[in-house]
Amino acid sequence: MSTPPEIVVASQVTTHAAGTVSRPNTWETSADFERTRERAIKVIHPPTFSLSTISTGLRTLAQYSDLLYTLSLFRLNVRYKQSALGWTWAALQPLALMGIYTIIFTRVTTIATGGTPYPVFVFSALLPWIFFSSTISNAVNGLVLYPNLLTKMYFPREIIPLSYLIASLTDFCIASIILGGLMMHYKIPLTWHLLYAVPIIVILAGFAAAIALFFSAVQVRFRDVGLAMPFLLQVWMFTVPVVYSLQAVPVRLRGLYLLDPVAGLIESFRRVVIDGATPDFRTLAFCGAIVVATVPLAYAFFKSSEPTMADVI
Repeated sequence: MSTPPEIVVASQVTTHAAGTVSRPNTWETSADFERTRERAIKVIHPPTFSLSTISTGLRTLAQYSDLLYTLSLFRLNVRYKQSALGWTWAALQPLALMGIYTIIFTRVTTIATGGTPYPVFVFSALLPWIFFSSTISNAVNGLVLYPNLLTKMYFPREIIPLSYLIASLTDFCIASIILGGLMMHYKIPLTWHLLYAVPIIVILAGFAAAIALFFSAVQVRFRDVGLAMPFLLQVWMFTVPVVYSLQAVPVRLRGLYLLDPVAGLIESFRRVVIDGATPDFRTLAFCGAIVVATVPLAYAFFKSSEPTMADVI
C-alpha cells in the first residue's frame, strides 16, 4: 500500500534544536530561499513630520525612478487611448480657450495688450496656466483613484502625483509648438530671451508639485478637497494675468497682486516669449524663494502622511 503524500512530505521535514524547520533540498526550494533573502523589506514607521524624512524619501524615490517613468507614460497612453485625434488634444484645449477669449475680449470688450495680437497674447499665458492647473486637478485625485494599488504593495506614494506633473509637462511641450506657429503667423520674432522660459517653467513646476503633494495627501482623508479644487482653480485663473495683462492691475495693488507666485511667473513667461524682454529678476527670485521654501515642507508633510494612507483611503 502506498504512503499518502502528506506523510511523505512530513517525514522530510526535520526540526532542529534552534527551532528552525528545514525543507527538502531541491532546486525550487533553494531558489525560493535565495529570493527571500535578497528581497528588501520595507518597514513603515508611525507618521512623523520631520525634514529628515526628505533625504530618505528622495533616496527611495531615486530607486523607483523607473516606476515614475512607467506611470508617467501610462498617464499619457491612457489619456489619448482610442482617441481619433490622439496627442492633438494636448493643443486643442488651449486653442479652444484662445478662440473663446479672443471673441469675448476683442468683440465684447477690449483688453490692452501693448500692441500684441490678442490670440497670441492670451495663448502664451494659457500654456503655463493649463500646465499648472491640470497638474493640480489631476494629481489631487490621483491617490484616491488607486486604492488597491496603495493597499497591496509598497512604493513611494509621491510617484502618483509626480507622474501627473510629468504628463502635463509633456502636453505643455506639445502645445508650445502651436505657440511657435502663432508667433510666426503674427510675425513676432523669436529672441534669445526665450531661453528664460526654461527656469520660469521649472519654478512653476516646483510650485505645482508642492501644491499637488500637499493637497493630494489631504485628499486621502478629506474628499472635500477634490470637490472644491475645480472651483478654486476657476477662480484662481481670473486672479492671474491670463486673459488680461499686468498693466490692467492698478499700480498701488501690483505689489500685493504679485505675492501670488503664479501671477508673477505667467507674466514673466509672456514677457520673455512674446515681448522678447528679460524677466523681472526680483519677481523671479521671489517666486523661486517661495518654491524653495514650500517644496520641502509639502514633501515632508506628504511623507509624514504616507504611513497611514493605506489605512484611511
